Formats: sequence, C-alpha cells, structure tokens
Amino acid sequence: MTKKYRSRNVVCGPNRAGHRAHLRSLGLLDEDFDKPFIGIANSWNEMHPGHVHLRGLADEVKKGVWQAGGVPWEFNTIALCDGLVHGHPGMRFTLPSRDLIADSIEIIAEGQQLDGLVCICSCDKIVPGMMMAMVRLDLPSVLVTGGPMMPGSFQGKAVAIPDMREGVGKWVTGVYSDQEALELECSVCPGPGSCAMNGTANTMSCVAEILGLSLPGCATSHAVSASKKRIAKQSGRCVVQLVEQDRKPSSFLSPAGFQNALKLTAAIGGSSNATIHIPAIAAQCGLKITLDDVERASRQTPHICSLKSSGPHTFWDLDQAGGVPALIRELLPLLAPDQQTCSGMSLAEIAEKAVNRNPDVIRPINNPVHPQGSFAILKGNLAPFGCVVKQTGVAPQMMEHTGPARVFDSEKEAETAIYDGRIKEGDVIVIRYEGPKGAPGMPEMFSATSALMGVGLGSTSALVTDGRFSGATRGPCIGHVSPEAAAGGTIAYIREGDLIRIDIPGRTIELQVANEELESRRQTTQLKQVQITSQVLRRYVKNVGDVSSGAVVE
Repeated sequence: MTKKYRSRNVVCGPNRAGHRAHLRSLGLLDEDFDKPFIGIANSWNEMHPGHVHLRGLADEVKKGVWQAGGVPWEFNTIALCDGLVHGHPGMRFTLPSRDLIADSIEIIAEGQQLDGLVCICSCDKIVPGMMMAMVRLDLPSVLVTGGPMMPGSFQGKAVAIPDMREGVGKWVTGVYSDQEALELECSVCPGPGSCAMNGTANTMSCVAEILGLSLPGCATSHAVSASKKRIAKQSGRCVVQLVEQDRKPSSFLSPAGFQNALKLTAAIGGSSNATIHIPAIAAQCGLKITLDDVERASRQTPHICSLKSSGPHTFWDLDQAGGVPALIRELLPLLAPDQQTCSGMSLAEIAEKAVNRNPDVIRPINNPVHPQGSFAILKGNLAPFGCVVKQTGVAPQMMEHTGPARVFDSEKEAETAIYDGRIKEGDVIVIRYEGPKGAPGMPEMFSATSALMGVGLGSTSALVTDGRFSGATRGPCIGHVSPEAAAGGTIAYIREGDLIRIDIPGRTIELQVANEELESRRQTTQLKQVQITSQVLRRYVKNVGDVSSGAVVE
C-alpha cells in the first residue's frame, strides 16, 4: 500500500493491522485498501418528504464512487423538516441544527480520515449545514441535493405548500368549504422532494450549484426524475476525480464566487434565509459577506425569474426552462465568468452549453420582472445593523408605509390577534424576542405571515420582527431586525401605537419616537428573560453570533 491518500493514516502499515481487520469484517478486499475512502453524508430519514428518497440517491452515488475507483462509506446525520415544526416549540431547534449538522460531518470526516466527501441532503437547514461542513473541512467534495417535489394540482392550478398555509386563512374566513380545504390538503404535496416553491431549500440548492459545490443541473433536477439519479451517480464519479486531482473547495471558492451566489439569489427572488446562510458558509473559509454585500448585489441584479410563492412559476417550470445553467447564461454579463466549479468547468463554459428554453420563465436581463433583485436591506434607528425584506413580494402601495405599531412578544400572540380581527389595515405588527438568543433559535414567523395573507391584510399591513421568515413568505414582511430584542435592540423598546416608518426604496426603517424618549425607555424597560430548559438551546444562546453575520455558532 502507498501512502497517497489521507485514509492511509487509518489502514497503512503493520501497526494498522487491527484497523484493517475491522474493515475486512465489512467485506473489503486487499485492493480496496489502496483506493480513496469517500464519505457519503446522508440526511435520509422516513419522517420528511424531502429526505425519504435520499437512500436511493446514496445508492447511485456509491455506484459512481465504485466505478471511478473509490470506496464509499455512507453515514447519517440529523435533519429537521421546517414544514413540520411551524407554529410550535420545535421551530426553535431548526436554525441551531444547521451548525450541529456541520459539526457532526466534521467529526466523522476527521475521525475516520476520509479522503473525499459527497453530501446528500434536502430541506432548509440541512443544505447550508452540509455546505458549511464541506467548506470548513476543505476536502474534495460534491453536494447532491435531493431535488424539488413535483407541484400539486388544485382546481386546475399548480399548487405548493404555501397555498395550503394561506388556504387555512381562506378556510377560517369561509372562502373555502371544509371539503375544499381537505382537497387542497391532499393535493399540495404529491410525493417526495423539497417543497415545490422558492423556499430556503431550493434557493440554497441553487446557491450550491453556482458556487460550484454541485454539478450543473443538480439544483432543479426533481426528486422523482431519472436525471436526479444520473447526477447522483456522476457526483460519485466526480468526487473520486477531485481526490485524484487534489481539487478542494478552497481551489475555486472566492469572494467573487460568493458575489455570484448573492446575485443569483437576487435574480430568482430567493429566500430571505439565504442572507443568513451565505455569510455563514463564507465564514467557514475565512471570507466575510455582509448585509451591505447583499444590498449591493440586489441593486446590481434584476429579478428575472418569478417563482412561487411570490410569483406564478414552479421549480418544475424553472427546471424545464434550463435550470441554473440557463440562469447563469442570462446573468453572465453580471457575474464573474471565470469562476471554477467542481465539474471542472467555469461558469462561462457552463453558460455556453446552456439553453434558455422558456424566456417567459427565465427572462433576459433587459426584460426583467423587476429592475432590482429580491432583497432590500433597511437600516435606521429601529435596525442599526440592518434588517431584510423580500421586496419583490411587496405590493407597490406598501413600498412606503407609516403605521401604528401593534406589539407582540411572540408569534402565537400575533397570530391569534390576526385571526381574531384585532389587526386593521395600516397596522405594523411587531413580533419581538424571536431572534437567535431571544426565542431562542430564531424561529420563522410563517404562521403569522400566512395568517396575514390568508385574512386579506397582506397588501395593507406590515410585519416587523427580529425572527426569520419562511422562504414562502410574501408581502411587506421585514425580518432579521438587528440587534434583536434580547440583545437590547431598539425593537425591545417599541410601545403599542408608536409610529413606524418603512421606506423600502429609500432603504430605511425608523421608529418615530424622540431620541430622549427612546433613551428613557432603554433605562427603564426590563428586557424579557426566557427560561430555557433545553441544554442544546442553552449552549446555542451562549455561543451564537449576530444574525447580520450569519448567526454562526462559535
């Protein structure tokens, strides 16, 4: 045996006979000890539609690894489905799980001295968590995302899970009958895959592809498609080639590459959670991405692909139009075209091979849906470090708005007020103590925003929070307010009826209270203290950073 690979630390030499004996018990042959050991990190489980099919994809990856001359070793990591944790205490655990996933993969890869890595995943926190692990470990790596779910059909229209969330509001208000609500419930999720919308999972899958961590076409290749199986097998072959060439993420990730990722996210109207995850991924390789970078990318990039939930098209439409390669082709004048990828091709080379098969779905940059990208970063006395709004989902009349604050210290209180009819047109709902430290865990305000849209207030009332939003959120919903309430941010000192001025074109958000009064409130207001019984969340609160820097656990 030669000591060509890192795994030789485990299997090479007389003093590793015991190690080899363990591996021989698993069926390894003599010649297998001379091959690179490839870890297959798989978030498969039976509880979530985004993960239930991943075992089959792992089998395809392993075939590719064997074909290319490697030895695959599959292992598991945890995975939560954000769709199953909305509206109850479980939501506090999803963002903390991201960093724990990255840690768990690092432990296996380093402990077993793996030579390369293929990460297989779906869903909101698992995709960025695995990307963080890949970048941090800096081993030859490929990401295989599980692919979107096929859209459902209801009353002759394509539907996805956001239609169900908002359908609850229509059911409660009598727009839908009990039978119609049940029919919708049974239609929106027709099979395996990540939710069929421009949510965090699909947004971050697109980010992985343009960063070069996934093979071309992977992000939009659907869970049930043969193309997904082919890409999985190709990814297994690819990682062995990367090991042989010693090509690691650090060989192609760069500041320009992360700017490309921000621009693609802006162009597709991606999830606001990307503004947390992209900085967190960059931090793993020592790069700093700020909210100012997000703002700059969004101003420089037109919105050219309008996807559910704030647009008409599904991810199936995007895939059929050409997927991320076609998006890269249209955006290439705005990108760093020489950026390399795990495929061995540059973005320019990927774009050259791509075809935009539907310019109504992927518009040219000179005929965009909106002249600017999806995100606007607002700053002001209410959010000195910044906050995020998905401006492409905001009605024109709400781009500038001043209204009285309706203050709630939890999402549940706000949701109840919405359904009880206590929120009126023009109100600005404030939900605080929902940040990384305050909630803790920075849950998504999906139940409140869905209620707001469902009762018909989505184009007349705003919502401001130090919590997060689902990628499915649309409307005048402003999140990630920083500093958060638990850290003594201004949002902690808002009182019922205070006027809040929102100016999205001007990128400002102001609490219209005199500085003297605000300072008096700071001196006299007792910040809310949350009793945390979970050991996991106690450690998280102690170590998590500010959301404006990616809420990274140090």
